[in-house]
Order: sequence, then structure tokens, then C-alpha cells
Amino acid sequence: MPEVRSLPVPDGLEGERVDAALARLLGISRSRAAEVAAAGGVLVDGVAVGKSDRVRAGAWLEVEVPDPPSAPVVVPEVVEGLTVVHDDADLVVVDKPVGVAAHPSPGWEGPTVVGGLAAAGYAVATSGAAERQGVVHRLDVGTSGLMVVAKTEAAYTVLKRAFKERTVEKVYHALVQGHPDPLRGTIDAPIGRHPGSAWRFAVTADGKPSVTHYEVQEAFRAAALVEVHLETGRTHQIRVHFAALRHPCVGDLTYGADPVLAERLGVSRQWLHAVRLGFEHPGTGRPVEFTSPYPADLATALERLAD
Repeated sequence: MPEVRSLPVPDGLEGERVDAALARLLGISRSRAAEVAAAGGVLVDGVAVGKSDRVRAGAWLEVEVPDPPSAPVVVPEVVEGLTVVHDDADLVVVDKPVGVAAHPSPGWEGPTVVGGLAAAGYAVATSGAAERQGVVHRLDVGTSGLMVVAKTEAAYTVLKRAFKERTVEKVYHALVQGHPDPLRGTIDAPIGRHPGSAWRFAVTADGKPSVTHYEVQEAFRAAALVEVHLETGRTHQIRVHFAALRHPCVGDLTYGADPVLAERLGVSRQWLHAVRLGFEHPGTGRPVEFTSPYPADLATALERLAD
């Protein structure tokens, strides 16, 4: 039987969404809180509420507290296509193929960068949650390109701070539908969870600050190749920002891309690749930079566009 918690809504949560309020009160993820509400496990003054309802200060909450999910386990597994670009005593830089997650997570049963490194004999830092040891930043499963993983505790601390303080240069190339106007610009729009989906994101008034800089590199009839510099690192940031401009990444059906164009170009995922990664080396303090060529599926799509 799940534990039932009863507590008043504090003044500081006046007007908050149910899922956001529960996440703050109980220390669970917002998506988990939304699942509890959807299952009828949240009562406000004795009445069941949905995840997007608003709470009132002083109202009485009754919540069926979910059992904590079991921690995902890192399983060493040879990952086809996972390439080590650089390796030294402090860190390893990999070129992640599409279809590979950064680390294990609930519901994901596919290959991971962490598991691939373990299978290849790499020892990484033990900082962070058990399933994401050494991981200081992530790429979506459907996004390919460069990732750095810390091998020592000192490197983990330095790199984690560098990403937090936005001193890391993260450069992506994206093929987006249509032609962004202006050809060079900044998208400054907060990103939060999509109000109608627990696993999508959207530009929302109460989202986290999110800044994306872009410049069109080449324009085709139906799409444009853009270079993207991330100032922040929100989940799905590039995909959400360009979808909000009505220029979704080619092949990104989750965020409104045209399936006909994707099929014509042979793209079965979002056309998005982390092409360059630069930072101060945590051991030497010297700047280092790594680059990655387009994988075959993305390169083929560009060739078909140009024909």
C-alpha cells in the first residue's frame, strides 16, 4: 500500500500547478507527480485534482506518495558506433551515435555511453548518481555527436562547474524546415514541461531561462542548415526553440516536423548533431576543442536536399 501524506499547502505555493507543487513538497520529479495526479492519487480539500489544476495556500493536500523507483543499473555493453575521440588521465571524449542514451534511466533498455565505456574498460568518476557516474552533460538519444565524460573526481567537479557557469562551447548543426528569419539571431524563450505531455517540453511562461544563438550556414529549397551555439542546456532546447519558431528540426516528428520531407530525405530521427565541443582542460587549464563529422544518415539527407 502506498503511503498517504496529508499536509497544508504553504503560502509560497499559492497558485502553483499541482505537479509543480508536489515536486517541491515531496522532492519527486514533476513527471512522477503528474503520474500520481493522473492516477487519482492527489486530493485537495477532499476532491481529486489533475496535474494542471492550481493549488491554494492553506488548502489541505492528501497525496498517495509513490514508492521511489529502483535505481537504474549500469550494464557494461559493447556499443556499436561509439567512438573515443580523445582519452587522457582526466577525461574521455566520445562521439555518440544515434540511438544511444548518455546513461541508464527508468524505462530505457537500450545502449548507453556509460555502459559502452564500462565494457571498453574505462574507469570513470564515481561522482553523481550511481547510474550517471562521470556524466557532466547529456545528449538526447536521437541526437548524435560529442560528449565528454570525467574520469576523476577532480575533473568531474571542474567540468560540472564549467557547464553550470556556461564557459563550455557547445556547437551543434541542425537542419531545420523552411528558412529562419532573420538568418542570424538569438532565441531567448523559457522552456518548461509541455502542459499536455509528461515527456515533451515547450516554451512556457513559467519555464527555465533558455537561450539559443543560431546562424544559417546554407539554405536549400525546403530547409536550412544552421549552426547553433547553446548558452543554456535545457532538455530538448534546440528542438523546442526551433519548433516554437515553426522551423522544427527535419525528422523531429515529436516537435511537429513534416513526415513526408523526413521520408524523402531518409531521416528517421531529428537532424541534429553536436559538431564541436570546447572547454578548458580540467587537468592542464589549457583550452581544448574537439570536432565530429556528420554521421552517414545526416550527410545523405544533405546530399538529397542539394540534388
